[in-house]
Amino acid sequence: MFVGTASDVGKSVITAGFCRILLQDGLRPAPFKAQNMSLNSYVTPEGLEIGRAQAVQAEAAGISCHSDMNPVLLKPTGDTHAQLVLNGKPAGSQSAYDYFMGKDRGALWEEVKGAYDRLTKHYNPIVLEGAGSISELNLRQRDITNMRMALHAGADVYLIADIDRGGVFGSVYGTLALLPPEERALIRGIIINKFRGDARLFDAGRQQLESLTGVPVTGVLPFFRDIHIEEEDSVALRHRPKEHKPGAVNIAVVHLPHLSNYTDFAALERTSLHLYYTDDPAELAHAAAIILPGSKNTIGDLAYIRSREIDKALIAAEAAGTVVVGICGGYQMMGLTVADPYGVEGEPRTAEGLGLLPVHTVLAREKTTVRRRMRFGTTDGPACEGYEIHMGHTDTGDQPRQPLNYPATAGEQPDGYRLSGKCWGTYLHGILDNRAVMDDLLRQAGIEGVQLPDYRAFKERQYDKLAEHIRQHIDLNFIYKQLAKS
Repeated sequence: MFVGTASDVGKSVITAGFCRILLQDGLRPAPFKAQNMSLNSYVTPEGLEIGRAQAVQAEAAGISCHSDMNPVLLKPTGDTHAQLVLNGKPAGSQSAYDYFMGKDRGALWEEVKGAYDRLTKHYNPIVLEGAGSISELNLRQRDITNMRMALHAGADVYLIADIDRGGVFGSVYGTLALLPPEERALIRGIIINKFRGDARLFDAGRQQLESLTGVPVTGVLPFFRDIHIEEEDSVALRHRPKEHKPGAVNIAVVHLPHLSNYTDFAALERTSLHLYYTDDPAELAHAAAIILPGSKNTIGDLAYIRSREIDKALIAAEAAGTVVVGICGGYQMMGLTVADPYGVEGEPRTAEGLGLLPVHTVLAREKTTVRRRMRFGTTDGPACEGYEIHMGHTDTGDQPRQPLNYPATAGEQPDGYRLSGKCWGTYLHGILDNRAVMDDLLRQAGIEGVQLPDYRAFKERQYDKLAEHIRQHIDLNFIYKQLAKS
């Protein structure tokens, strides 16, 4: 199990790396994170929803993802509320206070244990990931994902600390000092992550840390920029460009407060294009194409873009011939109206959309989670695939429908609306991972000479590179010896 001194120390990426290492070494690993909080989710083959990080880790392990790998997912809908997804299905919206202080914690713990126990019948070893810091004293009695889970699993636990943010001695020492004896006994080693420069410079620090804690430092992982693993949540957007680059071919993503599934743009980031995330309407004028992304609070984010006058910039850009496309919540915003009669996102209300597409959306109580195989553009167009995660239905009313995607399987419904090659919307997350769709978008934007990667092959190479990086800098012999004792 990989746990942290804080959030964003690298737990998810290191867990993915170990899933690939164990696969390479002839084992059958599977990832597990009891509780995840993320707006970046994914759909399993069974049509259930889990955190994107566990889907990535399953991919690294060479297996299909399953809801048992992430039985509890919290999807924030505002500063104080989140949708609870339990075993892949929505189970209502709760405030943070109600979730952590409510009487259902015992029931959630039983669900978490059940999911883990089911996984152990099919995979070995299970690579567990913790959440945030393991030394949050005020949450320990309500913990269902960190050391309580480690105790249930009898896991070998490795504490990850991010040296790049500073204070690594205090964070490691303090974290371990705050653990009760039965939890401290599970800690097998310390991993120092994101070290910049020559790792030999930390040799003395390594010895000091081991002397202070009595726990071996099992590795010092150098900071890397040349390995690209899809990250867990939009916290990673802090490190993405926020402005256009003069002289480059620029594509803008509107940075919404509740932006979800930003991994929709991972394939674009692997090209020579300059992709940037902005909520500045002036910045949109420099883009050859603008993408309105998914949102966990469509009406709230629609109000936000109006408050920033981004709506005017989008309407002006489309009128000027700039490519403007919307994905999921972005597609809903591009329509004429978005209605929330059941209070899915808060108080029941109806909001006027951007009016770029002649469609109306009604948010529904039931969530759609499904993988889709489609034909892009026409009934016999190129194959494309993606997945839907949304609480709403979008249609044209009495007007003729002009779908963007047509079902590859008889009996299924078409997807999206294509006003023109330069203005369309879709519910399909992952649509830009499809070569045909990317080719069309770039052609419509007048962009030539861009090499598009085989994104699936690219991801496989990244998992292998990550595994090799870990092998070089972490004492795997020590870790395997500890596993043999378990």
